[in-house]
Amino acid sequence: MGLIKVPRERLMHLWLITYLVSGAIAFRLVDIQLFRHKQFREAAERNRTQVINQAAPRGRIILRDGTIAATNKPSFSLIYLPGSGSDTAYVRKIAKDFSVLLGVPENDLFSSMQEADRSSRTVRLAENLSDKKMFALSELKSLYPGIELVVETRRAYPHGNLLSHLIGYMGRMNRGEWLLYRRDNYRYDDRVGKLGIEKIFEKYLKGKDGGIYLEIDYRGRLANILEQHKWVPGSDIRLTVDYPAQQAAETGLRNSLTNKGAVVAINPKNGDILALASAPDFDPNAFVDFSSSTSRQNLPEFNYALQGQYAPASTFKIIAGAAALESGVIKPEDTFFCPGYYDTGSRRFKCWEAKGHGRVNFREGIIHSCDVYFYNAGVKMGASLIEKFERGFRLGMLTGIPLPGEKNGHIFGPMERAQQRSYWFIGDTLNLSIGQGELMVTPIQMAQVIAAVANRGSFWRPQFADQIVTTDGRVLFQKKVELLGKVNLKDTTWDLLWDALRGVITEGTGQAANNPALQIYGKTGTGQNPQGDENAWFVAFAAKPGEQPGIAVAVMVQHGKHGASAAAPIARQVIEAFYRMDKKPKV
Repeated sequence: MGLIKVPRERLMHLWLITYLVSGAIAFRLVDIQLFRHKQFREAAERNRTQVINQAAPRGRIILRDGTIAATNKPSFSLIYLPGSGSDTAYVRKIAKDFSVLLGVPENDLFSSMQEADRSSRTVRLAENLSDKKMFALSELKSLYPGIELVVETRRAYPHGNLLSHLIGYMGRMNRGEWLLYRRDNYRYDDRVGKLGIEKIFEKYLKGKDGGIYLEIDYRGRLANILEQHKWVPGSDIRLTVDYPAQQAAETGLRNSLTNKGAVVAINPKNGDILALASAPDFDPNAFVDFSSSTSRQNLPEFNYALQGQYAPASTFKIIAGAAALESGVIKPEDTFFCPGYYDTGSRRFKCWEAKGHGRVNFREGIIHSCDVYFYNAGVKMGASLIEKFERGFRLGMLTGIPLPGEKNGHIFGPMERAQQRSYWFIGDTLNLSIGQGELMVTPIQMAQVIAAVANRGSFWRPQFADQIVTTDGRVLFQKKVELLGKVNLKDTTWDLLWDALRGVITEGTGQAANNPALQIYGKTGTGQNPQGDENAWFVAFAAKPGEQPGIAVAVMVQHGKHGASAAAPIARQVIEAFYRMDKKPKV
């Protein structure tokens, strides 16, 4: 048999193809070995190793007396390790089989695992697992390569609802938060503060996460633990809040007629927040669980202490009284007759006491909260003077407490009305004189007012964060006392106000707040409310005999009907708790 002769042109084509293929292979080898060696080495390393990030314990939130309001507990998390054996059908099967046990929608699990496969990064499928679920999952996970259980820490609030509106709660990041935090070593499945201190001091509270470096096989099975990096806990936030006073405030609101309202207690010497309560409140522990993020729609986030705006009612008579005395228009001995109403000629404005108070001077007008006395005083001194003092006591202004969402209330007076290009009537003057009408304040504003009366004129910025301290004792933040403004009244004016407010407690409308072992000064208020029953107010400050006042309190019970019966007892309980008096002493 003879040899087949191959045409020269075809042979040349074959050699050309061979050279080209060989050149391409050589170029590819050079590219892999020289130019992209590092990239392919890292890709190969990712296929061999995985990192399970372990969230560091968050910093604790500690009250002034050492009570721990937020801490951490050991927790189990279920982790998915992406591997080459994790095809779509396998991932879907994991999502389906684990969905019921975890209480997480199947599609949510599937999406999380797909994201993990795309990024070659581990992802938490569940965290904060109960012991019962942990044992059930430990048996089930052995059937699924790429599923592991690890120990982490979880946020815990030992006292449940305590201080919930100030402390806040935690939850999974949304897209906006992820864009904000991703440059600060956060992961897209991290939990962050959503409200209050947990949000405001997020970057202080969050520590430096640790991690477990794992060797896995081609199916995603754990082969070996290579090393472990220890976490660094976050910094502690030390608050000015007093635990007994806070507990008394919350208990008082919870047991009130409507369980709606606010209590704010301030140290009149420096503006420290001693108690800040808003009801209804919530338990931040309910948002720690992995699957609880959807329940936020039922969260009572509205903070009545900072955001609730109400007519101050007769508590405003403190300011109206200061205006009358300081201006000299009304002398303390001047009297007005109260028949139970004030007649303008076209309308009668009633006093809360239908039978009237008879002839009343300044002290008696405050003690018995006589509306007719203040109608007469208001008309005599004029609404413009009242508005001037209203502004002087910083109504209509934010208190400056470092919390978002605070409202500034609403100023009421001829100047404000003129800015609206509207008229002012005598009925407006009468309403303003007793804290009604369009005048609106927040509970924290009234706490500031009564604190300024207690210290005789100083308005300090309300503050709740005393220190931020690292685990090794370094102080990252130290509170600084800040004076916002001052009301300058004559000593005789302050003396007369104090004497009248003391009389409210010992012989007037505020006797439900009395404790003979303390010197308590206060004023009741019952605010008209077009939406229902009246709002109950009480403001007070207190001191031990021979000492300067150490606490000022404002209580507002929404729809509480009467300040004397609904709000005054709560204020007394807060004051007694602050001074560590469990029960009213017998006399």
